[in-house]
Amino acid sequence: MKTAHIALCTLVVLLVAEVQVSMAVTCSPVQLSSCVSAITSSTPPSNLCCSKIKEQKPCLCQYLKNPNLKRFVDSPNARKVASTCGTPFPRC
Repeated sequence: MKTAHIALCTLVVLLVAEVQVSMAVTCSPVQLSSCVSAITSSTPPSNLCCSKIKEQKPCLCQYLKNPNLKRFVDSPNARKVASTCGTPFPRC
């Protein structure tokens, strides 16, 4: 009985760890390429753009630390696109 309890606990821990790993985001600014036209012009963001912004939200502070990306990510239009997509811009 004790062995079955230990095995069950181990299985639960492994399943929880698997869920956390699968929910991790790979930070890649290329993922935001679908937002370029919305950020650089007055074009409304596409559904794909909005889903990518939501997906990459945990990475935005990291992008803001990169001088090459900051001017793109921190522009007024980028903030407007994020707001339009319902993704509040993070405070870093």
